[in-house]
Amino acid sequence: MSFIITYFAIPKIIYFADKFRLSDVPGERASHKRTVPVFGSIAIFSGIIFSLLFWGKLDSIQFILVSMVMVFFVGVIDDLLGLSPFKKIIGQVIAILILIYLGKIQINSMHGVLGVYELPDIIATLFTVFVVVVITNGFNLIDGVDGLASGIGVIASLGFGVMAYLMNQPDMAIIAFSLLGALLAFLKYNFHPARLFMGDSGSLFVGVILSILAINSIRDGLVTETIHFPNKGPLMAIVFLAIPLFDSLRVFVVRIIDGKNPLYAGREHIHHALLDLGLGHKRTAFALYLMSLLLIAVAYFLLELNINSSIAILALVSFIILMIPFYILRKRK
Repeated sequence: MSFIITYFAIPKIIYFADKFRLSDVPGERASHKRTVPVFGSIAIFSGIIFSLLFWGKLDSIQFILVSMVMVFFVGVIDDLLGLSPFKKIIGQVIAILILIYLGKIQINSMHGVLGVYELPDIIATLFTVFVVVVITNGFNLIDGVDGLASGIGVIASLGFGVMAYLMNQPDMAIIAFSLLGALLAFLKYNFHPARLFMGDSGSLFVGVILSILAINSIRDGLVTETIHFPNKGPLMAIVFLAIPLFDSLRVFVVRIIDGKNPLYAGREHIHHALLDLGLGHKRTAFALYLMSLLLIAVAYFLLELNINSSIAILALVSFIILMIPFYILRKRK
């Protein structure tokens, strides 16, 4: 349902965005050279919300919906008027607290990561807020190449959806597959040369949904009738979102070392490096899709290891892969 609604809504959104000049004009950081309509987020939002209202149990997901809608409108305000990173984060935190205290969704255990198991309530709340903010904004930051964010979102939502289905979690499976359908429809119009962007409203909206799915993964692990990895939830959450998470972490560290504000946009991301190598939008997007799938394959072979070793190896492999384009660029200079 989300695919159909999103797919048929997009042409109308492109028409109205062109008519009312709701477009992204290329700036000095932009990787595109022409004006492209924004607010593809409206199609994604409509597809997902209507799908959840139709298929989901409202009493189980009502506060998840409230949080999603709040983050979406924070993004809409940012697209229309512009918000500072601090104001965007404040809006996200309010939505997350609703999710935690009314939706009863939070990370209560680290499952042995760094030797930590059960978390005190206040620490659990703070850590959950941190995780959602990091994932949501990390996803927002990779939306810099045609089809990249939507493609990575497709891979992640498929992974989380399969996990939720195997673990007999219908609400989370519906959320994941609704996101998958909407992003697949959007990707047709967002792949290079993009005819529509999702804007901050879209990337923040998709990011918060992925963060909810990640929390569910971290909280419940991977346990079915035939699979028993109760403490591997953190590994799965990290690997499905490895590209935005590790790239954002690397950029934040680089900016802090350089004395720059880590919350503001720049051109230090992995997709910028691949573009500078001459790959172009299509090959850059495909390269990062393949990196994501490669890391998922690596994680599969790490499931039998203890949680700390598996995350450490995954992080090491991720950083090595992400640093290769920057190393090649430096060699060329």
